[in-house]
Parts: sequence; C-alpha cells; structure tokens
Amino acid sequence: MDRYRDVPTTLDRSGYELAVEDTFAGPELDRSLWLPEYLPHWSSRAAAAARYRLGDGGLRLLVEEDQPPWCPEFDGQVRVSNLRTGGFAGPLGSPIGQHRFRPGVVVREEQPELRLYTPQYGLVEVRARFSDDPAAMGALWLIGVEDAPERSAEICVVEVFGKDVRDGRTAVGMGVHPFGDPRITDDFVRPELPLDAREFHEYAVEWTASEVAFYVDEQLVHVVRQSPGYPVQVMLSAYALPEADGAPPAGPWPKDVAVEWFRGWRRTG
Repeated sequence: MDRYRDVPTTLDRSGYELAVEDTFAGPELDRSLWLPEYLPHWSSRAAAAARYRLGDGGLRLLVEEDQPPWCPEFDGQVRVSNLRTGGFAGPLGSPIGQHRFRPGVVVREEQPELRLYTPQYGLVEVRARFSDDPAAMGALWLIGVEDAPERSAEICVVEVFGKDVRDGRTAVGMGVHPFGDPRITDDFVRPELPLDAREFHEYAVEWTASEVAFYVDEQLVHVVRQSPGYPVQVMLSAYALPEADGAPPAGPWPKDVAVEWFRGWRRTG
C-alpha cells in the first residue's frame, strides 16, 4: 500500500488553524515575529541588516546600491535583505550555526537563541511579487533551526530569479535541499509556469511527516516524498547577485521583493 496520502490538487486549509499572520499593515515591523537580519552569526548584525519599507498595503524588502556585501569572505559580492523568525548559533569562533552555506564558516558574532515562529509541520504561504531584474532574486524558504548539525534541511517555498521572469511566463523554483541532513536527498524543480511573477501571486507549502506539497495560486505544482522531521524557521529574502565574473551587482536599484501577507497554519487539535 502507498504509504503517502493522496495530495489535494487544490490547496485545502480545512483541518488547519491560523498560527501566525502578518499583513505588514502597521508602521513598524512586528518584532515578535521577525528578526531583520540574514544569518548574522557568520558576519555581524550590522553587515546582515535588512533594508525594507512598510506601507501601501504591505512590505517591500529592498537591496540598495550603497548596501555592503553581507559576508564578502565567503559569499563574495552578494547583498541581502532578509527577515527571519528564529536564530541559533554556537560560541564565537565555532562552526556551529544555522545554514552553513560554505565550508570554513565560523561564528564571528555571538547571537542569542530565538524561536519566534519555528513550526514543525503545517502550512506556510505568502502573497508576493518579484522583480525581472537579472541581478535580483527573491525567496521564501524554511531552514532547520540547526540545534544539531543534521537538523539543517531547507524547504524552499518559492525562489524566483529575475532572469527567469518574462511576460506571462516565470520559472519558479521549489523543493528541498539536504545541506547537512543525511536523511534528505535533494529534490528541487524549477518549472516554467504561466504567470508573470512581477504581479502578486500566492505561493504555499503543506508540510507533513511524510511529504511536502508545493502550491502556486492554490494549485498543486510539485510533491516531495520525504520530509524534514524537526522545527524550522522562516526566511524571507531579497538578493542582489554579483556579475558572472564576481563583480558587484549591476543596476538598476533598488532590488526588491514586495509582500502583501504571510501566513502560517497548524493542524487543529
């Protein structure tokens, strides 16, 4: 017998209750949900600080021309503005910390352990629009809290490179990456979908103990038949990417990702 349940072809929120929601309607970022930095343990809070604007019905994550690279020793000329819902890192000088994206990274600035929203299973969704700038990329992704090295897989809800956006068609990335989790195998796809990502669309995952199902505008696009079995934190990111030769990102500026709302759901009962 197939050990996987039938996956609904249309997103079904029945059986879930809202755990968190942000419409970004207030004048200030909700600091009970979001930390406005990108992996600061590998660089610093100052270097990894996000730039953003609130108003006009949502959030705009910005990467601006004068924004420095967040971690030039290990990530070159990449600039990032990111919101996250948790943080974990080991002591200064140690290799212990979330998302060890390169060999050799060490903690350069100690960070408090924070778990503002770190679900294990549930439904996570966002309504967002992305840029068609070839030097831009935006993503919503979930990473293991990584309080143990193997609890480190990523669930990428949506990843859009500006170079993949054109009138009426966009290649949308989604799937899982193992990083340090030996129980997960890489399963990532980038189907071209009949949508213009410069307009607002809804991107979601339903994550259970046996699988992760990926939806765009409430329609099923991909299913991964494996599942990280530990808490994750949310990462909402806008990137400015360097040139192919490693030179700083090209204009125009700013790079941005706009978000109307973010929601996290948990199983009722």
